[in-house]
Amino acid sequence: MTQKPLLPTWWAETSAGWADGVVKPLRVWLNPAHGAELLALPYELVWATTWMDEANTFIGPRVGLPELPYIPWTEVFRQDPDGLHWKTRELVAWAAGRPFVWLDDELGPQDIEWIAANHPAPALPLWVDPRAGLRELHFAALREWAEGEC
Repeated sequence: MTQKPLLPTWWAETSAGWADGVVKPLRVWLNPAHGAELLALPYELVWATTWMDEANTFIGPRVGLPELPYIPWTEVFRQDPDGLHWKTRELVAWAAGRPFVWLDDELGPQDIEWIAANHPAPALPLWVDPRAGLRELHFAALREWAEGEC
């Protein structure tokens, strides 16, 4: 795994109002083997990240992923009235009743419960520890779920 300091446009724009006025790059840990592991799964890969299209510039090439579609969020970091993660409702709307898997380091139990109650198809939201990243347990869960859903 390698650490890369990255400065995507969205981070610079979001950070512009910081008190010290200094925009520091994000420290991102990337595992170059993950691209091949993700591509080996029977899923249609889509970026569901704040990075949106910039994931194809900053992350994809570093882990061996081709250019992927992404979810174009309408409002980043929006406060949800029910305490859900700001992506949850929009991701479920984007899925439009299709089965989906969502890997994220900010998923909480309330998001998982809301998805189960509000999405008509099977869904597998998986929390990823931001300090550890994707691990074999995640890939095992992804393979197992695909065998049951595909």
